[in-house]
Amino acid sequence: MVTRLMGAALSCLLAAALPGCRHAPAWAGDGAARRFYRTQGPVTDPGRHAGLYAGLPRDVRGLCGVVQGVMLHVFWADRYGVTLPEERKREVNLRTVERMLARIAELDPRPLTARREPLKRLVGNCRDHAVLLCSMLRHAGIPARARCGFATYFTPGRHEDHWVVEHWDGPRGRWVRVDPQLDEVQVKALGIAFDPFDLPPGTFVPAGEAWRRCRAGTLDPDRCGIFDMHGLWFVRGNLVRDVMALNGLELLPWDWNALMSREREPTADEYRLLDRAAEATAGEVPFAEVRALHASEPALRMPPGWAP
Repeated sequence: MVTRLMGAALSCLLAAALPGCRHAPAWAGDGAARRFYRTQGPVTDPGRHAGLYAGLPRDVRGLCGVVQGVMLHVFWADRYGVTLPEERKREVNLRTVERMLARIAELDPRPLTARREPLKRLVGNCRDHAVLLCSMLRHAGIPARARCGFATYFTPGRHEDHWVVEHWDGPRGRWVRVDPQLDEVQVKALGIAFDPFDLPPGTFVPAGEAWRRCRAGTLDPDRCGIFDMHGLWFVRGNLVRDVMALNGLELLPWDWNALMSREREPTADEYRLLDRAAEATAGEVPFAEVRALHASEPALRMPPGWAP
């Protein structure tokens, strides 16, 4: 018993000390965190369409396959032989999983396990893939959380705006990152050589880590963003979105509050707050600290009265 306890303690100390170490520190899998991320939030709750989850797989790979079979990424449609009319592109504005599921069933009433032809899939983006997978994992009793940040595998030399999912893997005792968007078509097109079901360090950069690196001068903020939108303001927006997602509210990429606004420069106090938020979310997430920070700082929440 003593030997096992000493081994566990040493594993946690190493995880805290060594960048890229794939063991989790003690707080990463604490019971409060697992309970919170096992519970549906206002965005991931399937609501009146929960019955559609009957018969779904209970494993991460199987659920990723379901998500990929019912959703088409708006920017990848042509790779699947689809030319989207403008009204279909507006499906990316469906903020909640309940509304997503309603549209999925409207397009094709078969069970979610039936893989749709691309034109019959819900049009979404990386955030939508992430929240739908989160919803299904939570329904299966698996703690899961969406993360907002930047991927390094879409465009060489760029940190592209992106969302992924972290789920708690009990046997391995750590949070595992998966990219539910990366199906066989995209893996082949991008030349992906790593496992999309266990993203290696550096492939996805949480917004907090990107913020810290930009502030330290080791990452050019103009390499962070998407299309012609980039810069420290973009990193700031993703940082605030990531804090909200870790607290159970997964915003659309174009939802924003005052602290995320491109139109104003943060004050000195706001920069200090952003630095604190980045410190808490850049690596392993100290759950109680992230919850307390969000609860105590209105700037890290949506305005009163806002609802998804």
